[in-house]
Amino acid sequence: MSNKENSSEEIDLGQLFKLIGDGFNKLFRFIANIFKVIFHTIILVLQFIRIHFLKFVIAGIIGLAIGWYWDSISENVYRSSMIVEPNFDSSQQLYNNIEFYNELAKEGAYKTLAASLKISDKEAETITKIKIEAFSDDNQKLKQFSDFVSTLDSISRASLSYEEYLKNFNNINSRFHKIELKSKNPEVAKKCQNAIVRSIENNDYFNIQKQTNELNLRISDSVTRKQLVELDSLKLFYQNLKLLEIKKPENTAGTNINLSSENQNLDRSEITLLKEVKQLNAEIIKLNERKADSGNIINVISDFPDKGGLVNDFFLKKKVLLPIGLVFLTFLFLILLLVNKYLKNYNSGND
Repeated sequence: MSNKENSSEEIDLGQLFKLIGDGFNKLFRFIANIFKVIFHTIILVLQFIRIHFLKFVIAGIIGLAIGWYWDSISENVYRSSMIVEPNFDSSQQLYNNIEFYNELAKEGAYKTLAASLKISDKEAETITKIKIEAFSDDNQKLKQFSDFVSTLDSISRASLSYEEYLKNFNNINSRFHKIELKSKNPEVAKKCQNAIVRSIENNDYFNIQKQTNELNLRISDSVTRKQLVELDSLKLFYQNLKLLEIKKPENTAGTNINLSSENQNLDRSEITLLKEVKQLNAEIIKLNERKADSGNIINVISDFPDKGGLVNDFFLKKKVLLPIGLVFLTFLFLILLLVNKYLKNYNSGND
C-alpha cells in the first residue's frame, strides 16, 4: 500500500515539474518572439530609410535653406525678466492681468494693449509674448511651510506634514514670481514696468488691505514700545531697590540671611525682565521687517533691464525646425504611399 502511495506522489511531482517547465518554455518563447518582432520592425524601418534616404536629404536641405532665409529676414526678438513679490494675496490678480496682456498681444489688439501698458501703439506692436511663472526653490517652499505652520493651532500643526503641504501647494502662492516679456524692441519692457505694477496698486481692495496692515503694524509697534518703556522703568525700580537693600545695616545673622534671599529674588526678577526686554526687541525687529516687506502691494525685487537680451535659442530657430518638419512630412507622405499600395494589392489579391 505504501509503495503505491509513493509512486502516485512521484507521478504527481513529475507532472507538476513538467507543467512548470512547459510554463517557463512558453514564457521564454513569448519573450523571444517579442524581441524578434522588435528586431524585424527595426530592420524594416532601416530598409525604408535606406531606400528613401536621398528624398530625406533633399527635404532636409530644402528646409534648411528656407529656414536660413526666414531667420535672416526675421526681426530679432528680445527677452526681459522682472522678479516681483506680491503682497495681500494679489498674486491671482497679477496672473490675470499678465494673461490679459498676453491675449491682447496674440490677438493683435495693440491699441488696447498700448492703453493698458501706457506705451505707444507702435511699441505695443513689437510685443510678441508676456508671461508670468512662480520663481521658487525647495528652500523657499520650506520657509513658507514653516511660516504657515506657525499660524496653526497645535492639533492642526501635528496633523499636517510637509509632503501634504506640497501636494496642495499652488505656484500662485509662491513668494516670488518672474514676469517675462518678449519684444522686437529691446527697450519696451522697461517702459511697461510701471503700468504692470500700478495695475495692481490702483486696485481699491488691495489698497484697503495695505492701509489696514499699516494700521495694525503701527498699533503693534506702539504697544510693544510702550511695554518696553514699562519694563525699563521696572528694571530701574529693581536696581534702586537692590541699592537700598545693600545700604541697610547688617545687625544680626538672621537679617543677613533675609537680605541675601531678598537679593537673590531681585536678581531672578531682573534676569526675567532682561529676557522679556530681549523678546520685545526681537518683536520690534520683526515688525520693522514686516513694514519693509509689506510697504508696497507689489515689491519689485529685480527690475526689467534697460535693454532686453537677444533671444537666441538654437532649437527654436527656423533653420532647425523647418528641416525637421519637412523630413517628418516626407516620411509621413512615403508611409501613406506605402499603405495605399498595400491596400491596392490587398484588394486585387482578394478579387
